[in-house]
Amino acid sequence: MNMLLDQATLKSPTALADEPLRGVRPNIVQSIRAFRVPDLQAAAQGLGHHFLYANLANAQSKQDVLDLISQQFMLTVQVGKNFDSLYDSMTDPVHKSGPQPGFIAVLEHIPANAKFDKEAREQLLDIFRDTADYWGDRKIPFRCFYSFL
Repeated sequence: MNMLLDQATLKSPTALADEPLRGVRPNIVQSIRAFRVPDLQAAAQGLGHHFLYANLANAQSKQDVLDLISQQFMLTVQVGKNFDSLYDSMTDPVHKSGPQPGFIAVLEHIPANAKFDKEAREQLLDIFRDTADYWGDRKIPFRCFYSFL
């Protein structure tokens, strides 16, 4: 019996999981663009990475954004009222809790309004860039994808 195998059949499960991330550096913060959230979630699951998702569509202020990220990422350390505490909650306590396989984070619908202006959005993304650098220094992938509302 002669069976033809397609390329997907020949690839390992890890290679298939990594497919949507091909060409994406292991430690980066970038626009979600052509990526779909379910594909990123499936990639995280296939790679054994943590999948962190926050839908920020209902956020109006910096405090709303921090609260929603803390709740939806299920962070164990209280984020508080500033971006530095968000960084702290995603780095040291997680690192000290044991070996980490990697992370794929999605910040969907970051608000763009008077209470959460361009400067606030850049500060938020800078925290995630710093977090990606932190994990990169430890040779652990941390990819963050975002979109604006």
